[in-house]
Amino acid sequence: MKNIFIACDTNNIQIIKKIIKYTQVKAKGYKIGYKFGLEFFYSKNGRKFIEKLKIKNLWLDVKIFDIPNTSYSAIKSIKDLKNISYVTVHVSGGIEMLKEVKKAVKKYNKKIKILGVTVLTSFSNFSIKKVGHTKSIKDLVRKQALLAKTAKLDGIVCSAHEIKFIKKICKKMEIITPGIRLKGQNFDDQKRVISPKEAFKNGATSIVMGRSLIKGNIKSNIQKLFKTLN
Repeated sequence: MKNIFIACDTNNIQIIKKIIKYTQVKAKGYKIGYKFGLEFFYSKNGRKFIEKLKIKNLWLDVKIFDIPNTSYSAIKSIKDLKNISYVTVHVSGGIEMLKEVKKAVKKYNKKIKILGVTVLTSFSNFSIKKVGHTKSIKDLVRKQALLAKTAKLDGIVCSAHEIKFIKKICKKMEIITPGIRLKGQNFDDQKRVISPKEAFKNGATSIVMGRSLIKGNIKSNIQKLFKTLN
């Protein structure tokens, strides 16, 4: 079963309810899930809303990136959110941080799967050099994948362009790809973009779609998505 995560990128609860209402569709071979990022989780009633959701397959995309002790405590602080299936961490935080996160999950909520975020899909080889990196995105992601594997993370979040070589490194790990766009849609701030069908063809176990589905007519966009996958 392949996952299609809807990125709920808003702080408006009424819009979230609308997104969930119009995307609760059944399609053979695919399972719909929901990703909540910092914008919603940090909003006034966002955390409470997530806590009360009865839906399974929820992803808390908080991208933990701090010293090992603080990262451990971050996992401890969400131990009450029993309906969360996935939590993200930045692999760039290093092996000690990643191990502490895994240790916290083991102690406080064994059901949570930890996903390691590699190079964000908003980066290009040109922009990555502006923040001081000398390696190409491909080399960076390869190194991060090895680190995630060593830390025994459950999955990798990466661009679909890196899937093929990541699969060789992280054979038993889930591979989740953002930066997905339907044909003819704007890339917005994304640089390394691909279609849903291509992402799954390359070997993604899950894809993430936000603005490309929730902007405009949600019902129509979700129908277009499944047409492109058939």
